[in-house]
Amino acid sequence: MPQLTDDDRIALAEAWIEQDPDPETRDELASIVAGVKAGDAAASADLADRFDARLAFGTAGLRGEIAAGPNRMNRVLVAQGAAGLAAYLLERATEAAATSVVVGYDGRRNSEVFARDVAEVIAGAGVRAILLPRMLPTPVLAFAVRHLDTSAGVMVTASHNPPNDNGMKVYLGGADQGTQIVAPADAEIAAHILRVAESVRVPDLPRGSVETAPESVVDAYVSATAAVAATPAAQPWVVYTAMHGVGWETLRRVLDTAGFDAPTLVEAQIEPDARFPTVAFPNPEEPGAMDLSFEAARASGADLIVANDPDADRLAIAIPDASEASGWRRLTGNEVGLLLGWQVAEQVAAAGRDGTLACSIVSSPGLEAVARAHGLDFRATLTGFKWISRAPGLAFGFEEALGYLVNPDTVRDKDGISAAVAFLSLAARLAAEGRTVADHLDDFTARFGCFASAQVSIRVTDLSRIAEVMARLRAAPPSEVGGIRVAAVEDLALGLDGLPPSDVLRIRLEGGARVMVRPSGTEPKLKVYIDAAATEGSVAERRAAASEAVARVEAGMRELVA
Repeated sequence: MPQLTDDDRIALAEAWIEQDPDPETRDELASIVAGVKAGDAAASADLADRFDARLAFGTAGLRGEIAAGPNRMNRVLVAQGAAGLAAYLLERATEAAATSVVVGYDGRRNSEVFARDVAEVIAGAGVRAILLPRMLPTPVLAFAVRHLDTSAGVMVTASHNPPNDNGMKVYLGGADQGTQIVAPADAEIAAHILRVAESVRVPDLPRGSVETAPESVVDAYVSATAAVAATPAAQPWVVYTAMHGVGWETLRRVLDTAGFDAPTLVEAQIEPDARFPTVAFPNPEEPGAMDLSFEAARASGADLIVANDPDADRLAIAIPDASEASGWRRLTGNEVGLLLGWQVAEQVAAAGRDGTLACSIVSSPGLEAVARAHGLDFRATLTGFKWISRAPGLAFGFEEALGYLVNPDTVRDKDGISAAVAFLSLAARLAAEGRTVADHLDDFTARFGCFASAQVSIRVTDLSRIAEVMARLRAAPPSEVGGIRVAAVEDLALGLDGLPPSDVLRIRLEGGARVMVRPSGTEPKLKVYIDAAATEGSVAERRAAASEAVARVEAGMRELVA
């Protein structure tokens, strides 16, 4: 793209204003343009940031800050995205009349507005458009793609991103079974979007009539998800938070159908609120995000905390822990994934069935040990459920970022509601035996070994910093990390292990520890994943050995990526 001048950007911005249906972003951009014309250097830099690039459409669809301009998330970009998706679907269709899209949305800022734009533009292109009846969790949309047998699905959400972000995530039906898009579909849809952006003004895009999906779609999801649970033989005392998102209404119905008692609610976080007023980031992984849950659990004497992120596709679990200042400890995504994977493996093996346990390459290698012990297949995929969900013969999949797929016949994506029901079934069984989740973690360590993990996550304001760190590690790989010699450095950009090329470095250390380094696919972060295992000695000795190795490697990696 040629270097733009302020005059070029002003012309582009004024053309943008003319086609923007949103008065708020029109006024915002007009104010910036006025600043540029008045010689304001900050306004010039802001305009350049908005117009020198375009928000990329990739395998996560579109996601970004809500604001004016092509490098932000707004109604112009949403309409262009919808028109591009419709063109892609019609190009692939053998019969245009059979092409259909179901659209869902959560409780974030502008989610319903964006969803209606998507549905109306898709309908205007001649594609049947079906809008879910109200704000609902992402897993319900993923379910609806298969349940309604649509060609595609669009979910308007930014999941657990900061409050002013939003996005649109695309799923494909038919042979893709309601999974998220992967290459080459992402690039093909992106090309159609660019053609629309370059040739059609948004006001000139035709809009059509939209159907509203019946409540029976939600009823079917509730019924199918409740079936994941075994009848609870005991009822652990549970605290639940929706993290200001849309999870509670649907989870409440699922729990009631499955026979679970209603949990104690974190009332301040239970209703959808696009401001996310009680948390710095609406992500259960972030420090402080579960503080209100811990407070409610202490007050009620609970046995377990269950948390969803705002669109309820992720699940967090916390258990009592006297060694923590709060009295509670959030389990890592790896710990929850290994316990759920073990439960599924036992169920599959008991039924005499075959199946595959799958996780992303940055998740705990402990799942492979579980699969081998039960005679099941194991598959390590690239990060993201767009890959995990495609594992052949999938029985269970997870990734360390609190994502779990426990019911592949219902939803081919991470699902924080079905995962919550599956984990509550496990907790209920343990309670009936007079045991706790902490006891079960000990059992896992005794049987399979201790698989310790840690993560270094560096949030940046300048994305070039991430590229610089990755380039530096490739150009001068470390010979040791934390005093442990490096056995091998593998660059997955070359497409190792039969995986598609990916911007990931894998550092293997002597003694078996492993480090994975990658840019986040959804946030401005560099992520470092550290894993180490110990299989000798008592449970306590295994934990001590694995934890020591992880601590040494973590300290070493923090120095390397600083």
